[in-house]
Amino acid sequence: MIEFYTVETFEHFLTQPENRDRLFELIYGEIVEKMPTEEHGIIVLNIGSAIRHFLKTHPIGRVSVETCYRLPDDPKNASQPDLSFISATHQLAIVRQGAVLQMPDLAVEVRSPDDTLVELRAKAAYYLKHGTSLVWLIDPTTQSAEVQSRLDTGAITSLTIDRDGHLDGQTVLPGFRLSMSEVFEA
Repeated sequence: MIEFYTVETFEHFLTQPENRDRLFELIYGEIVEKMPTEEHGIIVLNIGSAIRHFLKTHPIGRVSVETCYRLPDDPKNASQPDLSFISATHQLAIVRQGAVLQMPDLAVEVRSPDDTLVELRAKAAYYLKHGTSLVWLIDPTTQSAEVQSRLDTGAITSLTIDRDGHLDGQTVLPGFRLSMSEVFEA
């Protein structure tokens, strides 16, 4: 039987000594451990470095890795995208303890060997439903990305980009482009 947790009990769980150096998320009341690989870390660094470099000349927000986000009125979810961006127009003060109490403008999830596309798409749907405008689901196995966007009308669009394409920041990171070959560069 699976035990379900609230954000409060999850945050207590995270403070336990045996959990301090591990990565966890709370997904619909279930604690899920994240187990990134070296390949995963390289891809996150490639995307994050490119966004960080872009932000040096276009200071429109901030990018971070493994940041915990949750909504104040959702006691069953605390998500931790591999990479996230919050625009300056949506920024709160930098959170020094606990979760950011909003969703990011951009969430990036890199598929790990134990992730399924169904799980990643469910995370993307959650982000988009709760305020995220753009989600990049990166798949190292196929060297592709599934890009999901929330339009002003509330509709969700989805597009697959192969290794010959580019990630585009759309209205979230206007002017940002990164070739997929750079995403997967070792």
